[in-house]
Amino acid sequence: MIDFWLAAGLLLLVALSFLLIPILRSRRAQLEEDRTALNVALYQERVAELQTQREEGVLDAAQMDAGRAEAARELLADTEGVAAPRVSRLGKPAPLLAAILVPVLGLGLYLHFGASDKVELTREFSQAPQSMEEMTRRLERAVAAQPDSAEALYFLGRTYMTQERPADAAKIFERTVNLAGRQPELLGQWAQAQYFADGKKWSDKIQALTDEALKADPKEVTSLGLLGIAAFEAQRYQEAIDYWNRLLEQLPPEDKSRIALQGGIARATEKLEAGGGKVAPAPVAKAGALLKVQVDLAADLKGKVQPGDTVFIFARATSGPPAPLAAKRLTVADLPATVELGDADAMMPQLKLSNFPEVQLVARISRAGQPTAGEWIGRSQPLASSTTAPQKLTIDSPDK
Repeated sequence: MIDFWLAAGLLLLVALSFLLIPILRSRRAQLEEDRTALNVALYQERVAELQTQREEGVLDAAQMDAGRAEAARELLADTEGVAAPRVSRLGKPAPLLAAILVPVLGLGLYLHFGASDKVELTREFSQAPQSMEEMTRRLERAVAAQPDSAEALYFLGRTYMTQERPADAAKIFERTVNLAGRQPELLGQWAQAQYFADGKKWSDKIQALTDEALKADPKEVTSLGLLGIAAFEAQRYQEAIDYWNRLLEQLPPEDKSRIALQGGIARATEKLEAGGGKVAPAPVAKAGALLKVQVDLAADLKGKVQPGDTVFIFARATSGPPAPLAAKRLTVADLPATVELGDADAMMPQLKLSNFPEVQLVARISRAGQPTAGEWIGRSQPLASSTTAPQKLTIDSPDK
């Protein structure tokens, strides 16, 4: 911050110079005016002396005129080059008052509206923290300086959880949700922090948060893990096993938390069997939707297209979001072609073919390579997403 204040001080000196230089000039002008007034007084005194000598008969008329002319020449010589006095409308106190108020007001306005705290935080975050406590202090200052930053709040909440401060983390995650919206991941983090803040006591509030998170994203990992922990603590071991198995499906093979999760499943299994229970087999995963589509070009269009034109083939819900559920990309040179559209081709994880009962198949030719607009198009009639029979789709109409 030292270099910042040095630069600010330099700019302040430049600003004050515009106020102080006129004051210094006015002082110089005042000295010149005083010297001119003295010369005029001396001239008047000389003329009065000549007049006295004339009345006493010491000087005749010619000598008096000559003396008066000599005094006038001396006055003119002494006042030559002196600028005419300038009258200030503001007066002398105004620039001095401004010279005092400018730095004071400037400093006050900067401290109120400025961002010195953000400048300091930027300098701090450019260097690696020496400890977790230092990182926490930085994040707390970042949140204080930018209370509307959901990102800063999120990282502060995660840091509080690392330091085993769940009550503080729950408050921070609640603020994050209010700023960033009710995203599944944020809801899961909030529910987890609230659970540990309440001493591992389940509540309707936590249940509502996890339900909302999993409804928006059935694969939300924090909620799945938390529900497994809560079920285990409540001795509902089969539920714990089910939740943790669902969580295992989402974790990559190299994830280190898989070992701890598998250990938890093993402990839950032992306790379930020790109580005379039996682990229920994992439910068979439902096969995802898979549509086979034979795409061809109408005969009267073959002379109007080019081999390099892009062909987009996709399925979209007849009642639902307009975004494609699954898509493939070919060229006119590839036609006729048979493609498969399934859950593996989903554009977004929450928008799968199997999540919508009825879809429409669309094939579009776009010379510009734009999936949303083109020159020619073909559409199918609505059909069930569970359809297994191959479908024929012909591109035969102008894309309007």
